[in-house]
Amino acid sequence: MIVRCLVEGIAPLRGSLSYSLKDCSRTHYKACATSGLRYSNVARISRQQQTNSTRRQFSTSVTRYATAVRHNPRLGEDGKEMTITISERAARRLKKIVSSPPKKNSLTSSAKDTHDSHLRVTVTAGGCHGFQYLMNLESQDKINDADDTVFEYNPDESDPSGIDVKAQVVMDEPSLELLKGSTIDFTTELIGSQFKIVGNPRATSSCGCGTSFDIE
Repeated sequence: MIVRCLVEGIAPLRGSLSYSLKDCSRTHYKACATSGLRYSNVARISRQQQTNSTRRQFSTSVTRYATAVRHNPRLGEDGKEMTITISERAARRLKKIVSSPPKKNSLTSSAKDTHDSHLRVTVTAGGCHGFQYLMNLESQDKINDADDTVFEYNPDESDPSGIDVKAQVVMDEPSLELLKGSTIDFTTELIGSQFKIVGNPRATSSCGCGTSFDIE
């Protein structure tokens, strides 16, 4: 069957047009023109391109790590569990600290060796903005079972990064109330390296050094 095509000033195109009824359900078209060009599966290719575009748009990376409450979970005034996040960098640094040999208190010759097991984060009144963060490395016997909440960074077993030590951060209830939703991170800057609180949703302002903050 000869088809004459005339589209807005373009020269007529003569060719053979084949249309298969049995392929209608798959929207399969074939057109063979005298130029030798072939167009097939146009609708199917279009749908595939849209699908690939959607996959690229909504693809997200899988989070391998999670911070869980190891001991004494607390509920806030809204009835929801108060949580924090331990970053991978902070966990790596804590791993290095707790894996190091025990340190001996040189002030007294009879003092026993102490082994740091966790990072304690405390909020106290003071600083240039009303509240300030205090961070200390402590041994396991410093944890108060009744007052403290212990958060633990749990690595994924299939992850090859080698973070096999479960890093722990300890907070008392008043401090957790002011820091819930925050992230414990480890930063390296020109002035030095330190553990740091970032992303505190309750902080309305903070000082330049990041150790003092104000709340609503």
